[in-house]
Amino acid sequence: MITTKIYIKPHLSEYVIAKYGNKNGNVRFPDKLDIYHFIWDLIQPRPNICQPDFGNIEIILPERSIGKSPRTYNYLSKRAQKIIEKKIENMFFAELRDYVIDEKQRKGTTYIDSIYFFMSKYVINSISEDALKKSCYRYLRKISSRNKRGYKRKKMFPI
Repeated sequence: MITTKIYIKPHLSEYVIAKYGNKNGNVRFPDKLDIYHFIWDLIQPRPNICQPDFGNIEIILPERSIGKSPRTYNYLSKRAQKIIEKKIENMFFAELRDYVIDEKQRKGTTYIDSIYFFMSKYVINSISEDALKKSCYRYLRKISSRNKRGYKRKKMFPI
């Protein structure tokens, strides 16, 4: 098991550790997820002059029987870390929005209560409920805003 550390936004690290972390705090993504394959594609050999890894999550690198060996391919560049952070952020907000809309439609729970339940489920403390609520409202406004079709009424009997 070879690991590397990366730094991502604090609320994303809390989400990932709560969802995919093990008892040691390491994060192992299942091989069925897209992010596992992104990490597999983005790992590269460690450069000779390279700073030691630092960050707020420690990722267990994918280890397959054929292909890249994690003993030599164990480095994620800054660009790769940004790509991984963006993918995790997309996963986070997709799950949050799905949870909030589902709770509202099935149980009639208010948005702020369902966001609170989501945050307590994944032990997220580094972002406020209001920020997530505003994000959900922006998303709902975006998907529900439709332009009404302008109908032109034709006169049936011209005079």
